[in-house]
Amino acid sequence: MIKYLLIGTGGFIGSVLRYWTSVNAYKIFGEKFPYGTFAVNVIGCLLIGFIAEISENRFLISSEVRTFLMIGFLGGYTTFSTFGYETFTLLQDKDYLTAGLNILLSVVVCLFAVWLGTLLAKLF
Repeated sequence: MIKYLLIGTGGFIGSVLRYWTSVNAYKIFGEKFPYGTFAVNVIGCLLIGFIAEISENRFLISSEVRTFLMIGFLGGYTTFSTFGYETFTLLQDKDYLTAGLNILLSVVVCLFAVWLGTLLAKLF
C-alpha cells in the first residue's frame, strides 16, 4: 500500500510542477512551438537518467525513494502523450516543418539529456 501512496504523491507533485514549467516556458518563449512540452520532456529525461544512475548503479537512494521519483514524480511530470497530441495537431494543421522539428529535437535532445543525467550522476 505504501508504494501506491508514494507513486500517487509523486505523481501529484510531478503533475503540478509539469504545469508550472510548461506555463512559464510558454510565457518566456511564446506559443509558436510546443516549448512547454519540450522543456518538460528534456528536464524529465535529464532527471530520469540521473536518478536511474544513482539508484541502480551507485545505490545512493532506497527503492522507496526511487519509486517515488521515477514512477510517481517523473510519471506525473513527463508529457510524451502531450508531445504526441501536439505533434499530431501540427501535422493536421499542415505545419510539417514545426512538427518535424518537434519530433527531431524531442528525441535527440532528450536522449542526450538522459546520457548527460547519467554522466552527472557518475560525478556525484
